[in-house]
Amino acid sequence: MTVVGTSDWRGAFRGGEGTISTTTDTLPNAPYTFASRFEGAPGAIPEELLAAGHAGCFNHALANISGQNGLEVESVHTSVEVTMGTDDHGPAITGIHVTTHATIPGATQDKFQQIAEGARARCAFSKALSVKITMKATLSN
Repeated sequence: MTVVGTSDWRGAFRGGEGTISTTTDTLPNAPYTFASRFEGAPGAIPEELLAAGHAGCFNHALANISGQNGLEVESVHTSVEVTMGTDDHGPAITGIHVTTHATIPGATQDKFQQIAEGARARCAFSKALSVKITMKATLSN
């Protein structure tokens, strides 16, 4: 299965504007700008999509690993903080922190820590953050 996200941008880094979309229309043409991304102005933030996707992926992995351990998740709430900063090349993601709280009947604290660590390490988003990224670039004049 392949999923696709798209973005369009017009203008300069600080003064331009763009949109972010998903092909499923879960996110249809959400507008974003430099100000929404870095200064707290209204609009979408691409890194926020990473945070939400990572949280959802983590929860699903936690439920899967719990089931593999004979436990069923009653509920789980996860937030993922994506920390933005800069490096030698400009804006950068400098950290990701997962905070989760779950109710899993029959789980001990030690078992839950093992399950949560497994979800952190095996969630597709966690693994994707270290994969090789390929590219095809075409210039129109």
